[in-house]
Amino acid sequence: MSPETQNLNPLSACRLCPRACGVNRLAGQLGYCKAGVQPRVFRYGPHFGEEPPVSGERGSGTVFFSHCTMRCVYCQNHPWSQHGLGDDLTVSDLREIFKGLADQGCHNWNLVSPTPWLPQISEAASALIRAGISLPFVYNTSGFESTQTLEEFSFLADIALVDLRYDAPATAAEGSDAGSYVDAAREALLWFWNRLGPLDIDDNGIARHGVICRLLALPGRVREVVANLEWLAREVGTALHVSVMSQYTPVYRAIEMEGWNRKVRKDEYKLLTDAVSDLGFCDGWVQEFEGEAPADLLGQAMPKGQGAVGAN
Repeated sequence: MSPETQNLNPLSACRLCPRACGVNRLAGQLGYCKAGVQPRVFRYGPHFGEEPPVSGERGSGTVFFSHCTMRCVYCQNHPWSQHGLGDDLTVSDLREIFKGLADQGCHNWNLVSPTPWLPQISEAASALIRAGISLPFVYNTSGFESTQTLEEFSFLADIALVDLRYDAPATAAEGSDAGSYVDAAREALLWFWNRLGPLDIDDNGIARHGVICRLLALPGRVREVVANLEWLAREVGTALHVSVMSQYTPVYRAIEMEGWNRKVRKDEYKLLTDAVSDLGFCDGWVQEFEGEAPADLLGQAMPKGQGAVGAN
């Protein structure tokens, strides 16, 4: 690679996420997320546990990328998101994974935590699209994104599955080591909304385009989720599909952290569900209190490699 080409490569001074570490990954330097050059993938296959218009009947063609730009104390995917488990692939390998998911009949390509790998994903997918092989992309993110990066790789986002977790920087710092999360995630949510708009669902109930905002109730912090709903109602509007979840499970470091080491109480969750109704959000999904996901949706119990997720 010539010096001129290297200087044009975003990995030569990586600023893909809001941390903007600026490290030269091409020279072996590692930033906050510790992602290198070769895309690292923990698991891939049809996912049947996403929101219904995303999973459909044939599953969402999901790729779980290793390394993450946050370090959530309750992360269910910590074996690969924070500890880096997974297989290093070439861009050609990644291209074959996408092709295989399309061949299986998956409704979309679901990129889980793709931010550190966007240049490699772009290269892999572009060749398929030029060959006439194309599915809608689901950009599945914590919300901690740089809008400059989203703009650069905008073709990888047809459907946004985007979290909005915190209302206070101190909580974001404690829970995810991301004090700038609130501003970054809200700016990213607005970017997705302004570009993609409301969820567009075809006659078969499958999402083609648009935004789903996920709101996870966190113990002792449900009022922050309510504040995010109020912000959404004010800044985006109630045409947005929301996915409200009660399934917080204290795992990983949260097990030993006061305030994070318990499930959400029923009275706390009612504050959130009441707010959904009172604010006028009619589109989306509200999980039943203490709704149990299939065991293989818990990332820390998920085996590495190829295979379906949430098929039971």
